[in-house]
Amino acid sequence: MKQTIKAKDVMTSAYAQLDGMQTVREALTAMKEKNTQVVIVNKRDQHDAYGILLLSDIAKKVLAKDRSLDRVNIYEIMSKPVMSVPPEMDVRYCARLFDKFGLSCAPVIESEQILGLVGYQELLMKTIEQFE
Repeated sequence: MKQTIKAKDVMTSAYAQLDGMQTVREALTAMKEKNTQVVIVNKRDQHDAYGILLLSDIAKKVLAKDRSLDRVNIYEIMSKPVMSVPPEMDVRYCARLFDKFGLSCAPVIESEQILGLVGYQELLMKTIEQFE
């Protein structure tokens, strides 16, 4: 019988979590410290949604447009709301979701709390291990 691998089984804690008012320079510093390319942007209040900032967003929206790292706030270039996955989701469905919506990663969220992050690397590495 085939074992179901769930998002919670492969998620990583390699992401930064910051406030949207922080600068892009602060985001890059946090990314470097956490060795990640992803920042999860905190909710402002209970009715808000999480956001996400990828290293590629900074390259396209700040570097390529010759904007200042110190004058651009995260909220100006992040994507919001972030599409998340539940911890019990089968990794095959995560991969389908990523493909359908053009995602490279998504936070694993349960009861409004971020548990971790899944991306293609996490999805594939654990799946490969299963077949070795």
